[in-house]
Amino acid sequence: MAETPRVISAETREERKRRPFLVELFVRLIKEKPLGTVGGVIVLILLLAGIFSDLLAPYGFNEINLADRLSAPSGKYLLGTDNLGRDMLTRIIYGARISVIVGLSVTTLDTILGALIGCGTGYLGGKVDLLVQRIVDAFMCIPQLFVLLTVMSLTGPGIVQIILVLGIVRGVKCRTHRSLVFAIKENMYLQAAQAIGASAPRIFFRHVLPNVLPGLIIIYTVGVGSAILSESTLSFLGFGIPPPFPSWGGMLSGPGRQYMLMAPWMALWPGLALSLVVYGINMLGDGMRDLLDPRLRGGLGRYGGVEKKRAKRAAEAGVTSATAQK
Repeated sequence: MAETPRVISAETREERKRRPFLVELFVRLIKEKPLGTVGGVIVLILLLAGIFSDLLAPYGFNEINLADRLSAPSGKYLLGTDNLGRDMLTRIIYGARISVIVGLSVTTLDTILGALIGCGTGYLGGKVDLLVQRIVDAFMCIPQLFVLLTVMSLTGPGIVQIILVLGIVRGVKCRTHRSLVFAIKENMYLQAAQAIGASAPRIFFRHVLPNVLPGLIIIYTVGVGSAILSESTLSFLGFGIPPPFPSWGGMLSGPGRQYMLMAPWMALWPGLALSLVVYGINMLGDGMRDLLDPRLRGGLGRYGGVEKKRAKRAAEAGVTSATAQK
């Protein structure tokens, strides 16, 4: 019995010293998920390059110098030049801005639309859920690239069109968002809210959405890389960002393919940048999933972090108390 006050005191001290959620998440990401940390660094570099591209780029993104066309990497042009003499490093940096804008905007629209449709119909259930999900199933049977090319051919190329088309097409495919609701739909706190007469919209926005937020964050982080790849695919096929604005996918197509044997760096650098960014975002998404999902060992909150330490200390205290009684 002498061990009990000591355990409670330790829990109290630990609760008082507990760090804020975001700080705890950042610290555990560095300590427990090294690949996730590497991915976070890559994503941070992408964001900084996109925000400060005007300051980081040594030349203008469409600054033409025909005397230096197809120049190999050198001290003057670190990554070489393209067929018009434009600096490849500058165009890679400005391409990061396009990727940041498209990736974050498309994924934000996708997540919001998917959460409203998938989580909403999943919570309501019944005939509404059945009807909406049959429409979603029919839409998912159509190849996404075919839908994108058809709509983009009607609207024309442009960054606004890409964001709207990609965000809506990806957001309609909301089966993953719907599955998050089914994992918590029968929990007691939802039944208690219904029992006291809370309305369905209030339950949805005050109880359902906050509890599926970790899953939505994971979907968001993983979706950014997929959105960048989709934009690059459209730009590669000529339906994306119109020239002369630099896009990694657009740099790979056209002159990148035409001069691949004469100047391989024209296709190498944008392809490498695209691969690194998608890899970094996926690694960061995997690390965030392991830390935020309470069903996994690394989850924060009730099933991880401080709670695991408490359980371990309580178990040790129980063993000590049982030994003393013997």
